Amino acid sequence: MPIKQNAIALVSFIFAVLLAIYVKNFIPAQWMEQGYNYDVKVSADHVLSYVYQEQEIIIDTVVDYQSSPLNQQHLNQLTGAPELKQQWVVDKDQQFKLLKPAFHFGIWSLLPAVITIILCLLTREPLTALLAGIVVGAIMLGRYDLTDAVIIPNLAKEGTAALLLLYLWLLGGLLGIWSKTGAAQAFANYMTQHFVKGRKSAKLVTWFLGVLFFQGGTMSTVLVGTTVRPLADKAKVSHEEMSYIVDSTASPIASVLAFNAWPAYVQALIFIPGVSFLATEADRIAFFFKSIPFSFYSIFAVLGTLLLSLNITTFAGKRIRAAKLRAEKYQQLDAATAKPMSAKELQSADVPDGYQPHVLEFILPLITLTAIAVASFIFLGSPKINWAFAAALFLSAMMALLKGMSLAQVIEGFSNGLKGVVFASVILMLAVIIGSISKETGGGLFLVSLLSQQLPFWCLPVMLQLLTMMIAFSTGTSWGTYAIAFPLAMPLAWAIAQNQALQSPELFMMLCFASVLNGSVFGDQCSPISDTTILSAMTTGCDLMDHVKSQLFPAILAASMAGLLWTLICYFFV
Repeated sequence: MPIKQNAIALVSFIFAVLLAIYVKNFIPAQWMEQGYNYDVKVSADHVLSYVYQEQEIIIDTVVDYQSSPLNQQHLNQLTGAPELKQQWVVDKDQQFKLLKPAFHFGIWSLLPAVITIILCLLTREPLTALLAGIVVGAIMLGRYDLTDAVIIPNLAKEGTAALLLLYLWLLGGLLGIWSKTGAAQAFANYMTQHFVKGRKSAKLVTWFLGVLFFQGGTMSTVLVGTTVRPLADKAKVSHEEMSYIVDSTASPIASVLAFNAWPAYVQALIFIPGVSFLATEADRIAFFFKSIPFSFYSIFAVLGTLLLSLNITTFAGKRIRAAKLRAEKYQQLDAATAKPMSAKELQSADVPDGYQPHVLEFILPLITLTAIAVASFIFLGSPKINWAFAAALFLSAMMALLKGMSLAQVIEGFSNGLKGVVFASVILMLAVIIGSISKETGGGLFLVSLLSQQLPFWCLPVMLQLLTMMIAFSTGTSWGTYAIAFPLAMPLAWAIAQNQALQSPELFMMLCFASVLNGSVFGDQCSPISDTTILSAMTTGCDLMDHVKSQLFPAILAASMAGLLWTLICYFFV
Protein backbone atom coordinates (compact mmCIF):
# COMPACT_ATOMS: atom_id res chain seq x y z
CA MET A 1 0.00 0.00 0.00
CA PRO A 2 2.72 2.61 0.81
CA ILE A 3 4.40 1.93 -2.58
CA LYS A 4 1.09 2.42 -4.39
CA GLN A 5 0.33 5.60 -2.44
CA ASN A 6 3.81 6.97 -3.15
CA ALA A 7 3.35 6.26 -6.86
CA ILE A 8 0.01 8.07 -6.83
CA ALA A 9 1.64 10.96 -4.96
CA LEU A 10 4.44 11.20 -7.54
CA VAL A 11 1.99 11.20 -10.44
CA SER A 12 -0.13 13.82 -8.64
CA PHE A 13 2.91 16.06 -8.14
CA ILE A 14 4.00 15.78 -11.80
CA PHE A 15 0.44 16.55 -12.93
CA ALA A 16 0.33 19.56 -10.58
CA VAL A 17 3.62 20.88 -11.99
CA LEU A 18 2.26 20.59 -15.54
CA LEU A 19 -0.89 22.44 -14.45
CA ALA A 20 1.25 25.15 -12.84
CA ILE A 21 3.17 25.62 -16.11
CA TYR A 22 -0.15 25.86 -17.94
CA VAL A 23 -1.45 28.49 -15.49
CA LYS A 24 1.72 30.55 -15.75
CA ASN A 25 1.60 30.66 -19.55
CA PHE A 26 -2.09 30.63 -20.44
CA ILE A 27 -4.21 31.84 -17.48
CA PRO A 28 -4.26 35.66 -17.11
CA ALA A 29 -4.25 37.13 -13.61
CA GLN A 30 -7.55 38.69 -12.56
CA TRP A 31 -6.86 41.89 -10.63
CA MET A 32 -9.25 42.97 -7.91
CA GLU A 33 -9.50 46.20 -5.97
CA GLN A 34 -8.57 45.80 -2.32
CA GLY A 35 -9.34 48.72 -0.01
CA TYR A 36 -8.06 49.09 3.54
CA ASN A 37 -9.60 51.64 5.89
CA TYR A 38 -7.60 53.26 8.67
CA ASP A 39 -8.39 55.94 11.22
CA VAL A 40 -6.83 58.83 9.32
CA LYS A 41 -6.09 61.92 11.40
CA VAL A 42 -5.87 65.41 9.94
CA SER A 43 -3.57 67.79 11.84
CA ALA A 44 -4.02 71.55 12.15
CA ASP A 45 -1.64 72.12 9.22
CA HIS A 46 -3.59 69.56 7.09
CA VAL A 47 -1.05 66.73 7.39
CA LEU A 48 -2.68 63.31 7.07
CA SER A 49 -1.47 60.38 9.16
CA TYR A 50 -2.57 57.04 10.62
CA VAL A 51 -1.26 54.70 13.29
CA TYR A 52 -0.07 51.21 12.28
CA GLN A 53 1.64 48.82 14.71
CA GLU A 54 1.99 51.63 17.26
CA GLN A 55 3.80 53.89 14.77
CA GLU A 56 2.46 57.10 13.21
CA ILE A 57 2.77 57.04 9.43
CA ILE A 58 2.44 60.19 7.32
CA ILE A 59 0.33 60.05 4.15
CA ASP A 60 2.13 61.98 1.42
CA THR A 61 -0.29 61.97 -1.50
CA VAL A 62 -4.02 61.38 -1.80
CA VAL A 63 -5.92 61.23 -5.10
CA ASP A 64 -9.61 61.11 -5.97
CA TYR A 65 -10.93 57.55 -5.96
CA GLN A 66 -12.47 57.81 -9.44
CA SER A 67 -9.15 58.88 -10.97
CA SER A 68 -7.07 56.20 -9.27
CA PRO A 69 -5.64 53.54 -11.63
CA LEU A 70 -6.16 51.03 -8.81
CA ASN A 71 -9.95 51.16 -8.60
CA GLN A 72 -11.87 48.22 -10.04
CA GLN A 73 -13.04 50.09 -13.13
CA HIS A 74 -9.45 50.75 -14.22
CA LEU A 75 -8.21 47.32 -13.14
CA ASN A 76 -10.80 45.67 -15.40
CA GLN A 77 -9.15 47.36 -18.38
CA LEU A 78 -5.63 46.15 -17.57
CA THR A 79 -3.80 43.67 -19.78
CA GLY A 80 -0.91 43.25 -17.35
CA ALA A 81 0.04 44.18 -13.80
CA PRO A 82 -0.72 47.72 -12.54
CA GLU A 83 2.22 50.09 -12.35
CA LEU A 84 1.42 51.17 -8.78
CA LYS A 85 1.40 48.74 -5.87
CA GLN A 86 -0.68 50.97 -3.59
CA GLN A 87 -2.26 54.40 -3.47
CA TRP A 88 -4.21 56.50 -0.98
CA VAL A 89 -7.57 57.71 -2.26
CA VAL A 90 -10.48 59.74 -0.96
CA ASP A 91 -14.04 59.02 -2.09
CA LYS A 92 -17.02 61.30 -2.55
CA ASP A 93 -17.94 60.93 1.14
CA GLN A 94 -14.44 62.16 2.12
CA GLN A 95 -13.48 58.73 3.42
CA PHE A 96 -9.78 57.85 3.10
CA LYS A 97 -8.78 54.41 1.90
CA LEU A 98 -5.54 52.66 0.97
CA LEU A 99 -5.93 50.74 -2.30
CA LYS A 100 -3.65 47.69 -2.65
CA PRO A 101 -4.84 45.56 -5.56
CA ALA A 102 -4.37 41.80 -5.56
CA PHE A 103 -4.87 39.13 -8.18
CA HIS A 104 -6.02 35.56 -8.51
CA PHE A 105 -6.01 32.89 -11.20
CA GLY A 106 -9.56 31.75 -10.64
CA ILE A 107 -9.93 28.23 -9.29
CA TRP A 108 -6.29 27.55 -10.27
CA SER A 109 -5.25 29.77 -7.34
CA LEU A 110 -6.02 26.88 -5.01
CA LEU A 111 -3.57 24.52 -6.73
CA PRO A 112 -0.53 24.95 -4.37
CA ALA A 113 -2.61 24.39 -1.24
CA VAL A 114 -4.62 21.53 -2.77
CA ILE A 115 -1.57 19.56 -3.93
CA THR A 116 0.08 20.10 -0.53
CA ILE A 117 -2.91 18.70 1.33
CA ILE A 118 -3.34 15.79 -1.10
CA LEU A 119 0.32 14.80 -0.75
CA CYS A 120 0.13 15.14 3.05
CA LEU A 121 -2.74 12.67 3.10
CA LEU A 122 -1.12 10.27 0.61
CA THR A 123 2.46 10.18 1.92
CA ARG A 124 2.08 11.21 5.57
CA GLU A 125 5.29 13.19 4.95
CA PRO A 126 4.51 16.88 5.52
CA LEU A 127 8.06 17.95 4.60
CA THR A 128 7.89 16.66 1.02
CA ALA A 129 4.25 17.72 0.66
CA LEU A 130 5.04 21.30 1.68
CA LEU A 131 8.03 21.43 -0.64
CA ALA A 132 5.87 20.17 -3.50
CA GLY A 133 3.26 22.87 -2.84
CA ILE A 134 5.94 25.55 -2.75
CA VAL A 135 7.39 24.33 -6.07
CA VAL A 136 3.96 24.38 -7.73
CA GLY A 137 3.16 27.85 -6.39
CA ALA A 138 6.57 29.22 -7.39
CA ILE A 139 6.09 27.97 -10.96
CA MET A 140 2.66 29.63 -11.14
CA LEU A 141 4.23 32.93 -10.05
CA GLY A 142 7.17 32.54 -12.41
CA ARG A 143 9.75 32.28 -9.63
CA TYR A 144 11.90 29.45 -10.90
CA ASP A 145 14.85 30.17 -8.61
CA LEU A 146 13.36 28.44 -5.57
CA THR A 147 16.08 29.40 -3.10
CA ASP A 148 16.76 33.05 -4.00
CA ALA A 149 13.27 34.02 -5.17
CA VAL A 150 11.07 32.11 -2.71
CA ILE A 151 12.72 30.55 0.33
CA ILE A 152 15.30 33.21 1.26
CA PRO A 153 12.93 36.22 0.87
CA ASN A 154 10.38 34.49 3.11
CA LEU A 155 13.04 33.58 5.68
CA ALA A 156 14.17 37.20 5.67
CA LYS A 157 10.75 38.38 6.81
CA GLU A 158 10.60 39.54 10.40
CA GLY A 159 7.73 37.19 11.28
CA THR A 160 9.45 34.09 9.88
CA ALA A 161 12.75 34.91 11.58
CA ALA A 162 10.91 35.40 14.88
CA LEU A 163 9.21 32.01 14.51
CA LEU A 164 12.53 30.27 13.89
CA LEU A 165 14.18 32.06 16.81
CA LEU A 166 11.36 31.09 19.14
CA TYR A 167 10.73 27.51 18.09
CA LEU A 168 14.24 26.42 17.12
CA TRP A 169 16.49 28.15 19.63
CA LEU A 170 14.33 29.20 22.58
CA LEU A 171 11.75 26.41 22.70
CA GLY A 172 14.22 23.72 21.65
CA GLY A 173 16.85 24.96 24.09
CA LEU A 174 14.37 25.13 26.96
CA LEU A 175 13.07 21.61 26.30
CA GLY A 176 16.65 20.34 26.05
CA ILE A 177 17.71 21.84 29.37
CA TRP A 178 14.57 20.55 31.06
CA SER A 179 15.42 17.12 29.70
CA LYS A 180 19.03 17.40 30.90
CA THR A 181 18.09 18.55 34.40
CA GLY A 182 15.16 16.15 34.69
CA ALA A 183 12.92 19.13 35.52
CA ALA A 184 10.09 18.03 33.25
CA GLN A 185 10.09 14.54 34.73
CA ALA A 186 10.21 15.98 38.25
CA PHE A 187 7.18 18.12 37.44
CA ALA A 188 5.37 15.07 36.05
CA ASN A 189 6.16 13.12 39.22
CA TYR A 190 4.97 16.01 41.39
CA MET A 191 1.70 16.44 39.47
CA THR A 192 1.13 12.68 39.52
CA GLN A 193 1.55 12.56 43.31
CA HIS A 194 -0.63 15.58 44.06
CA PHE A 195 -3.07 16.21 41.20
CA VAL A 196 -2.87 13.73 38.36
CA LYS A 197 -4.18 10.38 39.51
CA GLY A 198 -4.90 8.93 36.09
CA ARG A 199 -5.72 9.65 32.50
CA LYS A 200 -8.81 11.75 33.21
CA SER A 201 -7.09 14.10 35.63
CA ALA A 202 -4.12 14.46 33.24
CA LYS A 203 -6.47 15.53 30.48
CA LEU A 204 -8.37 17.87 32.81
CA VAL A 205 -5.13 19.58 33.82
CA THR A 206 -4.32 20.00 30.11
CA TRP A 207 -7.77 21.46 29.41
CA PHE A 208 -7.51 23.85 32.35
CA LEU A 209 -4.08 25.09 31.23
CA GLY A 210 -5.41 25.55 27.70
CA VAL A 211 -8.16 27.81 29.06
CA LEU A 212 -5.73 29.57 31.40
CA PHE A 213 -3.31 30.45 28.59
CA PHE A 214 -5.98 32.30 26.59
CA GLN A 215 -3.54 34.38 24.53
CA GLY A 216 -4.21 31.85 21.78
CA GLY A 217 -2.39 30.59 18.74
CA THR A 218 1.21 29.49 18.88
CA MET A 219 1.83 30.86 22.36
CA SER A 220 -0.92 28.80 23.99
CA THR A 221 -0.03 25.72 21.96
CA VAL A 222 3.62 25.78 22.95
CA LEU A 223 3.02 26.63 26.60
CA VAL A 224 0.37 23.98 27.19
CA GLY A 225 1.94 21.25 25.05
CA THR A 226 5.36 21.70 26.62
CA THR A 227 3.95 21.71 30.14
CA VAL A 228 1.65 18.70 29.94
CA ARG A 229 3.67 16.32 27.75
CA PRO A 230 5.65 14.68 30.58
CA LEU A 231 2.71 14.21 32.96
CA ALA A 232 0.40 12.97 30.18
CA ASP A 233 3.00 10.46 29.00
CA LYS A 234 3.40 9.25 32.56
CA ALA A 235 -0.37 8.85 32.87
CA LYS A 236 -0.42 6.95 29.53
CA VAL A 237 -2.74 9.32 27.65
CA SER A 238 -2.67 8.81 23.88
CA HIS A 239 -0.90 11.50 21.91
CA GLU A 240 -3.92 11.97 19.63
CA GLU A 241 -6.07 12.93 22.62
CA MET A 242 -3.46 15.30 23.97
CA SER A 243 -2.76 17.05 20.68
CA TYR A 244 -6.49 17.50 20.10
CA ILE A 245 -7.03 19.05 23.55
CA VAL A 246 -4.01 21.34 23.14
CA ASP A 247 -5.04 22.45 19.64
CA SER A 248 -8.72 22.98 20.43
CA THR A 249 -8.03 25.10 23.51
CA ALA A 250 -5.62 27.42 21.70
CA SER A 251 -7.25 29.67 19.10
CA PRO A 252 -10.85 28.76 20.06
CA ILE A 253 -10.43 29.95 23.64
CA ALA A 254 -8.57 33.07 22.44
CA SER A 255 -11.61 34.13 20.41
CA VAL A 256 -13.91 33.68 23.42
CA LEU A 257 -11.72 34.99 26.27
CA ALA A 258 -10.52 37.77 23.99
CA PHE A 259 -8.37 39.69 26.49
CA ASN A 260 -5.46 39.43 24.11
CA ALA A 261 -4.15 40.87 20.84
CA TRP A 262 -7.04 39.54 18.72
CA PRO A 263 -9.53 42.44 19.07
CA ALA A 264 -6.86 45.07 18.36
CA TYR A 265 -5.82 43.26 15.19
CA VAL A 266 -9.29 42.43 13.90
CA GLN A 267 -10.84 45.85 14.53
CA ALA A 268 -8.57 47.43 11.92
CA LEU A 269 -10.10 45.15 9.27
CA ILE A 270 -13.82 45.77 9.85
CA PHE A 271 -14.28 49.54 9.42
CA ILE A 272 -17.21 50.39 7.11
CA PRO A 273 -17.90 54.04 6.25
CA GLY A 274 -21.27 55.21 7.52
CA VAL A 275 -21.81 52.36 10.00
CA SER A 276 -22.14 54.01 13.41
CA PHE A 277 -21.37 50.97 15.56
CA LEU A 278 -18.10 50.44 13.64
CA ALA A 279 -17.07 54.10 13.43
CA THR A 280 -14.15 54.29 15.88
CA GLU A 281 -11.54 51.84 17.12
CA ALA A 282 -13.29 51.69 20.50
CA ASP A 283 -16.61 50.96 18.76
CA ARG A 284 -15.09 48.12 16.75
CA ILE A 285 -13.43 46.54 19.80
CA ALA A 286 -16.76 46.78 21.66
CA PHE A 287 -18.43 45.15 18.64
CA PHE A 288 -15.89 42.29 18.87
CA PHE A 289 -16.78 41.62 22.50
CA LYS A 290 -20.53 41.94 21.88
CA SER A 291 -20.16 39.25 19.18
CA ILE A 292 -18.46 36.74 21.48
CA PRO A 293 -21.71 34.98 22.55
CA PHE A 294 -22.16 34.07 18.87
CA SER A 295 -18.74 32.41 18.54
CA PHE A 296 -20.49 29.06 18.56
CA TYR A 297 -17.73 27.01 16.93
CA SER A 298 -15.14 28.15 19.47
CA ILE A 299 -17.52 27.49 22.35
CA PHE A 300 -18.37 24.00 21.07
CA ALA A 301 -14.69 23.23 20.40
CA VAL A 302 -13.70 24.08 23.96
CA LEU A 303 -16.68 22.16 25.38
CA GLY A 304 -15.78 19.18 23.20
CA THR A 305 -12.29 18.99 24.67
CA LEU A 306 -13.78 19.27 28.17
CA LEU A 307 -16.04 16.29 27.46
CA LEU A 308 -13.06 14.29 26.17
CA SER A 309 -11.12 15.25 29.29
CA LEU A 310 -13.98 13.83 31.33
CA ASN A 311 -13.70 10.60 29.27
CA ILE A 312 -16.97 11.32 27.45
CA THR A 313 -16.10 10.31 23.89
CA THR A 314 -19.59 10.34 22.35
CA PHE A 315 -18.72 13.34 20.17
CA ALA A 316 -15.01 12.64 19.71
CA GLY A 317 -15.12 10.35 16.67
CA LYS A 318 -13.86 6.82 16.11
CA ARG A 319 -10.18 7.76 15.66
CA ILE A 320 -9.90 9.39 19.08
CA ARG A 321 -11.91 6.58 20.66
CA ALA A 322 -9.55 4.03 19.07
CA ALA A 323 -6.51 5.97 20.30
CA LYS A 324 -7.95 6.14 23.82
CA LEU A 325 -8.66 2.39 23.81
CA ARG A 326 -5.17 1.61 22.47
CA ALA A 327 -3.49 3.62 25.25
CA GLU A 328 -5.68 2.05 27.95
CA LYS A 329 -5.40 -1.53 26.75
CA TYR A 330 -1.88 -1.74 25.32
CA GLN A 331 -0.14 1.30 26.90
CA GLN A 332 0.69 2.49 23.35
CA LEU A 333 0.63 6.29 23.10
CA ASP A 334 1.03 6.28 19.31
CA ALA A 335 -0.27 4.13 16.47
CA ALA A 336 2.05 1.46 15.13
CA THR A 337 2.62 3.42 11.90
CA ALA A 338 3.07 6.80 13.62
CA LYS A 339 6.06 9.05 13.08
CA PRO A 340 5.94 11.36 16.13
CA MET A 341 7.18 14.92 15.63
CA SER A 342 9.63 14.71 18.52
CA ALA A 343 13.19 13.48 18.38
CA LYS A 344 14.56 10.90 20.77
CA GLU A 345 16.71 13.59 22.41
CA LEU A 346 13.55 15.01 24.03
CA GLN A 347 11.72 11.78 24.83
CA SER A 348 13.68 10.85 27.93
CA ALA A 349 15.75 12.56 30.59
CA ASP A 350 19.54 12.47 30.44
CA VAL A 351 20.35 13.65 33.95
CA PRO A 352 24.07 13.60 34.90
CA ASP A 353 25.11 11.30 37.75
CA GLY A 354 24.71 12.94 41.15
CA TYR A 355 22.35 15.68 39.96
CA GLN A 356 19.03 15.82 41.86
CA PRO A 357 16.14 17.23 39.80
CA HIS A 358 13.64 19.49 41.55
CA VAL A 359 10.12 20.42 40.54
CA LEU A 360 10.92 24.14 40.96
CA GLU A 361 13.33 23.87 38.05
CA PHE A 362 10.24 23.43 35.89
CA ILE A 363 7.71 25.58 37.76
CA LEU A 364 9.81 28.76 38.24
CA PRO A 365 10.81 29.11 34.56
CA LEU A 366 7.20 28.39 33.57
CA ILE A 367 5.88 31.05 35.97
CA THR A 368 8.50 33.48 34.66
CA LEU A 369 7.51 32.71 31.09
CA THR A 370 3.81 33.21 31.75
CA ALA A 371 4.30 36.34 33.88
CA ILE A 372 6.42 38.09 31.24
CA ALA A 373 4.02 37.17 28.45
CA VAL A 374 0.95 38.42 30.36
CA ALA A 375 2.66 41.52 31.81
CA SER A 376 4.04 42.58 28.44
CA PHE A 377 0.55 42.23 26.97
CA ILE A 378 -0.96 44.37 29.74
CA PHE A 379 1.66 47.12 29.67
CA LEU A 380 2.88 47.04 26.05
CA GLY A 381 -0.24 45.95 24.19
CA SER A 382 1.13 42.67 22.83
CA PRO A 383 2.67 39.62 24.52
CA LYS A 384 6.46 39.50 24.08
CA ILE A 385 6.73 35.75 23.62
CA ASN A 386 10.41 35.78 22.69
CA TRP A 387 11.26 37.72 25.86
CA ALA A 388 9.24 35.23 27.90
CA PHE A 389 10.91 32.11 26.48
CA ALA A 390 14.37 33.69 26.58
CA ALA A 391 13.94 34.54 30.27
CA ALA A 392 12.69 31.02 31.04
CA LEU A 393 15.63 29.51 29.15
CA PHE A 394 18.14 31.73 30.97
CA LEU A 395 16.58 30.98 34.38
CA SER A 396 16.60 27.22 33.71
CA ALA A 397 20.26 27.32 32.71
CA MET A 398 21.26 29.44 35.72
CA MET A 399 19.40 27.18 38.16
CA ALA A 400 21.16 24.15 36.70
CA LEU A 401 24.57 25.84 36.98
CA LEU A 402 23.92 27.00 40.56
CA LYS A 403 22.92 23.45 41.52
CA GLY A 404 26.27 22.12 40.34
CA MET A 405 25.76 21.11 36.71
CA SER A 406 28.76 21.98 34.55
CA LEU A 407 28.50 24.52 31.75
CA ALA A 408 29.43 21.79 29.24
CA GLN A 409 26.49 19.67 30.41
CA VAL A 410 24.08 22.63 30.15
CA ILE A 411 25.29 23.34 26.61
CA GLU A 412 24.90 19.65 25.77
CA GLY A 413 21.28 19.76 26.94
CA PHE A 414 20.71 22.94 24.93
CA SER A 415 22.16 21.40 21.76
CA ASN A 416 20.14 18.20 22.25
CA GLY A 417 17.06 20.38 22.46
CA LEU A 418 17.90 22.04 19.14
CA LYS A 419 18.29 18.60 17.55
CA GLY A 420 14.93 17.59 18.96
CA VAL A 421 12.95 20.35 17.25
CA VAL A 422 14.97 21.08 14.12
CA PHE A 423 12.86 18.84 11.88
CA ALA A 424 9.60 20.31 13.15
CA SER A 425 11.08 23.82 12.75
CA VAL A 426 11.86 23.10 9.10
CA ILE A 427 8.25 21.98 8.59
CA LEU A 428 7.06 25.11 10.38
CA MET A 429 9.22 27.28 8.11
CA LEU A 430 7.87 25.57 4.99
CA ALA A 431 4.30 25.95 6.30
CA VAL A 432 4.83 29.71 6.58
CA ILE A 433 6.18 29.81 3.01
CA ILE A 434 3.31 27.80 1.52
CA GLY A 435 0.87 30.12 3.32
CA SER A 436 2.59 33.11 1.73
CA ILE A 437 2.57 31.43 -1.69
CA SER A 438 -1.14 30.60 -1.40
CA LYS A 439 -1.90 34.20 -0.51
CA GLU A 440 0.13 35.51 -3.46
CA THR A 441 -1.57 33.20 -5.95
CA GLY A 442 -4.90 34.55 -4.67
CA GLY A 443 -6.56 31.41 -3.35
CA GLY A 444 -8.42 33.17 -0.55
CA LEU A 445 -9.31 36.13 -2.74
CA PHE A 446 -10.85 33.82 -5.33
CA LEU A 447 -12.98 32.00 -2.77
CA VAL A 448 -14.37 35.21 -1.33
CA SER A 449 -15.06 36.62 -4.82
CA LEU A 450 -17.46 33.72 -5.45
CA LEU A 451 -20.03 35.42 -3.21
CA SER A 452 -22.77 37.49 -4.73
CA GLN A 453 -24.83 40.29 -3.19
CA GLN A 454 -27.95 38.47 -4.40
CA LEU A 455 -27.61 35.83 -1.66
CA PRO A 456 -30.56 35.40 0.73
CA PHE A 457 -29.46 37.13 3.92
CA TRP A 458 -30.09 34.13 6.16
CA CYS A 459 -27.56 31.93 4.37
CA LEU A 460 -24.73 34.50 4.34
CA PRO A 461 -23.22 33.59 7.76
CA VAL A 462 -22.87 29.91 6.90
CA MET A 463 -21.52 30.79 3.44
CA LEU A 464 -18.90 33.02 5.04
CA GLN A 465 -18.12 30.22 7.48
CA LEU A 466 -17.56 27.70 4.70
CA LEU A 467 -15.44 30.08 2.65
CA THR A 468 -13.20 31.09 5.53
CA MET A 469 -12.89 27.46 6.57
CA MET A 470 -11.57 26.68 3.09
CA ILE A 471 -9.31 29.72 2.97
CA ALA A 472 -7.75 29.04 6.38
CA PHE A 473 -7.43 25.31 5.70
CA SER A 474 -5.73 26.05 2.38
CA THR A 475 -3.36 28.73 3.73
CA GLY A 476 -2.83 27.43 7.27
CA THR A 477 -3.48 30.75 8.99
CA SER A 478 -6.46 32.32 10.73
CA TRP A 479 -5.02 35.84 10.97
CA GLY A 480 -4.05 35.76 7.30
CA THR A 481 -7.62 34.71 6.49
CA TYR A 482 -8.96 37.63 8.54
CA ALA A 483 -6.87 40.03 6.44
CA ILE A 484 -8.37 38.52 3.27
CA ALA A 485 -11.96 37.95 4.33
CA PHE A 486 -13.00 40.72 6.73
CA PRO A 487 -12.45 43.70 4.38
CA LEU A 488 -14.65 41.92 1.80
CA ALA A 489 -17.16 40.09 3.99
CA MET A 490 -18.19 42.91 6.32
CA PRO A 491 -19.07 45.47 3.60
CA LEU A 492 -20.92 42.68 1.77
CA ALA A 493 -22.90 41.85 4.92
CA TRP A 494 -23.77 45.52 5.44
CA ALA A 495 -24.86 45.92 1.81
CA ILE A 496 -27.15 42.88 2.10
CA ALA A 497 -28.55 44.19 5.40
CA GLN A 498 -29.40 47.51 3.73
CA ASN A 499 -30.63 46.09 0.40
CA GLN A 500 -32.94 43.59 2.09
CA ALA A 501 -34.05 46.07 4.81
CA LEU A 502 -33.27 43.84 7.77
CA GLN A 503 -34.86 44.79 11.09
CA SER A 504 -31.75 43.99 13.15
CA PRO A 505 -28.74 44.89 10.99
CA GLU A 506 -26.31 45.00 13.92
CA LEU A 507 -27.29 41.48 15.02
CA PHE A 508 -26.88 40.30 11.41
CA MET A 509 -23.42 41.90 11.28
CA MET A 510 -22.47 40.18 14.55
CA LEU A 511 -23.48 36.79 13.15
CA CYS A 512 -21.49 37.38 9.95
CA PHE A 513 -18.52 38.62 11.96
CA ALA A 514 -18.61 35.56 14.24
CA SER A 515 -18.88 33.21 11.26
CA VAL A 516 -15.74 34.69 9.65
CA LEU A 517 -13.89 34.66 12.96
CA ASN A 518 -14.87 31.08 13.76
CA GLY A 519 -14.58 29.69 10.25
CA SER A 520 -11.00 30.95 10.12
CA VAL A 521 -10.23 29.36 13.49
CA PHE A 522 -11.62 26.02 12.29
CA GLY A 523 -9.58 26.05 9.08
CA ASP A 524 -6.39 27.04 10.88
CA GLN A 525 -6.91 24.44 13.61
CA CYS A 526 -7.53 21.57 11.18
CA SER A 527 -5.05 22.41 8.43
CA PRO A 528 -1.95 20.19 8.23
CA ILE A 529 0.07 23.24 7.11
CA SER A 530 -0.95 25.43 10.06
CA ASP A 531 1.72 26.40 12.60
CA THR A 532 -0.62 25.66 15.53
CA THR A 533 -1.46 22.22 14.12
CA ILE A 534 2.21 21.41 13.64
CA LEU A 535 3.16 22.73 17.07
CA SER A 536 0.33 20.83 18.78
CA ALA A 537 1.70 17.62 17.29
CA MET A 538 5.31 18.58 17.99
CA THR A 539 4.94 19.56 21.64
CA THR A 540 2.75 16.56 22.52
CA GLY A 541 4.87 14.09 20.51
CA CYS A 542 2.07 13.13 18.11
CA ASP A 543 2.27 12.11 14.46
CA LEU A 544 1.13 15.16 12.47
CA MET A 545 -1.33 13.39 10.17
CA ASP A 546 -2.69 11.27 13.04
CA HIS A 547 -3.42 14.53 14.84
CA VAL A 548 -5.04 16.10 11.77
CA LYS A 549 -7.24 13.09 10.99
CA SER A 550 -8.28 12.41 14.58
CA GLN A 551 -9.47 15.95 15.30
CA LEU A 552 -11.38 16.39 12.03
CA PHE A 553 -14.57 14.66 13.22
CA PRO A 554 -15.11 16.62 16.48
CA ALA A 555 -14.10 19.86 14.74
CA ILE A 556 -16.51 19.29 11.83
CA LEU A 557 -19.27 18.37 14.28
CA ALA A 558 -18.72 21.62 16.21
CA ALA A 559 -18.61 23.63 12.98
CA SER A 560 -21.84 22.02 11.73
CA MET A 561 -23.67 22.85 14.95
CA ALA A 562 -22.35 26.41 14.80
CA GLY A 563 -23.48 26.86 11.19
CA LEU A 564 -26.94 25.57 12.01
CA LEU A 565 -27.30 27.98 14.94
CA TRP A 566 -26.14 31.00 12.90
CA THR A 567 -28.65 30.13 10.17
CA LEU A 568 -31.55 29.65 12.61
CA ILE A 569 -30.85 32.90 14.47
CA CYS A 570 -30.56 34.72 11.14
CA TYR A 571 -33.81 33.30 9.83
CA PHE A 572 -35.94 33.83 12.94
CA PHE A 573 -34.47 36.85 14.74
CA VAL A 574 -32.80 39.17 12.21
